Amino acid sequence: MDTWKRRTLYYVSTLAVVFVGYAVVYDYGMTVYENDPQPFYHSLQVVVETFTTTGYGSDAPWATPEMNVLVMIMDLTGVVLIFMALPVFVVPLFEDALSTTLPTAVDDLEDHVVIATYSPRAETLISELESWGVEYVIVEPDRERAMDLYESGHSLIHGDPESVETLEAANLDAATALVADASDEVDVSIVLTAREAAEDVRVVSVVEDPDQRPYHELAGVDEVLSPRRLVGESLADKVTTAVSTELGDAVEIGADFEIAELPVQRGSEIAGHTLAESGIRERSGANVIGAWVRGEFETPPSPDLELDAGTVLLVSGRQSQLERLKEFTSSQAHRPRQGTVLVVGHGEVGSTVTDALASANISYTVVDLEDTPGVDVVGDTTDPETLEAAGIEQARTVVFTIADDTLTGFGTLVARDLNPDVEVLARAEETENVQKLYRAGADYVLALATVSGRMLASTILEREEVISMDKQVEVVRTTAEGLVGQTIGEADVRARTGCTVVGVERDGDVLTEVGPEFRFRHGDAVIVAGTDEGVNRFTTLAS
Repeated sequence: MDTWKRRTLYYVSTLAVVFVGYAVVYDYGMTVYENDPQPFYHSLQVVVETFTTTGYGSDAPWATPEMNVLVMIMDLTGVVLIFMALPVFVVPLFEDALSTTLPTAVDDLEDHVVIATYSPRAETLISELESWGVEYVIVEPDRERAMDLYESGHSLIHGDPESVETLEAANLDAATALVADASDEVDVSIVLTAREAAEDVRVVSVVEDPDQRPYHELAGVDEVLSPRRLVGESLADKVTTAVSTELGDAVEIGADFEIAELPVQRGSEIAGHTLAESGIRERSGANVIGAWVRGEFETPPSPDLELDAGTVLLVSGRQSQLERLKEFTSSQAHRPRQGTVLVVGHGEVGSTVTDALASANISYTVVDLEDTPGVDVVGDTTDPETLEAAGIEQARTVVFTIADDTLTGFGTLVARDLNPDVEVLARAEETENVQKLYRAGADYVLALATVSGRMLASTILEREEVISMDKQVEVVRTTAEGLVGQTIGEADVRARTGCTVVGVERDGDVLTEVGPEFRFRHGDAVIVAGTDEGVNRFTTLAS
């Protein structure tokens, strides 16, 4: 029995008891105090008329004060019961009449992604799906949330994702994949239901607790993703790349030609200069394809872009050129030394960071509220004394991995106050808090929801290489028959699409010297780098 029916039953039952009770008291009063015996049904009629305000006075006036007081109490009781009826009957009826009817099934939808249920990371996943023209449907059991999503223009059905009927209504057997993203326990139930509704559909689930992974796999999940570990690995990669003299991970395009990310460090040679002033192209031979500035990706970057500490450059070039450029982006004031990296928080993200640092032979100090194995300094990160005890004043980098964005922001302010030159890397639990952490002084922020969503998109879409987890950049080989006979300058690729041509595969060779005068030929495979939207624009232009 649903809530509305249950409340109605309670109300009607209470009303009947009150009517009969007052009728008994009124009948007694008329006999004893007014000396006017009458049939019980008449007393009940008087009570009903009084409560419903449909009639008064059939027995008036009453001679005794006892009966007048009783009638006044009956009047007040009737008013209270009327007001009680509003939320029980009237308001729900008006809400039902005025509310939008939510869809409970989809028609003729194929090759789509079923998302069960909506979560913060789903927004990033949906953006990725839309940028690639992939249809989706959200299965959302919460009516209020489903209403908000539906009115925002999302494709959804309202229903229980643990129900076979609901997943069949989502046309699961014709879907490309199902994403189970409710909770670790509920996801297992969704997966089991999905296997009953469509045995061969590809299922991807997200686990918050890595210990739950075996149960997801036993339930039949094809791919189990652990976003917190990926965030830790991404943050650790920023630390190890910054501290070491190695170039770090790069995407190989051709023989000795790569695309890589290089963060601009505090105290580096080009920090504080504009892109034009830095002379990157002239001094290193590498090309700047794009740049992440305070979490926002810009491509192509403006010559007036100021290269602040924390700016991450997306560059292409030969190994020697990229290594030469890394000398300009690396801090000359700090060198790797004992105790130069502080890791705040020792949960899954923090443990992943420390594992990577240990593998890279980089010493670190762990700060956490709880005294658990692996923690070096126990204390509150918002307390300056805690960070001082951990060696913040001599630190090169501090990595905040805690799940509370408020504490991360406060801790960033404290760390920046104690050591203005320290590099601050941070994990954000919520995407909307990313800019707050940048304003607090963080140099690089990774949002868990964004990373999770892009991780899901990469798994489901099986697209080309993803350069960054903060903003997805694709490296795509594609034909360009629509550009045959034109030069890159004539096609105006960067201005029209936001993509950069980084190479052209011709007759089995990869040509990397592709300036504005390079002319496209029939059969060329063009290698471009850009955002999802930019790559789509280039594909349209070149087709």
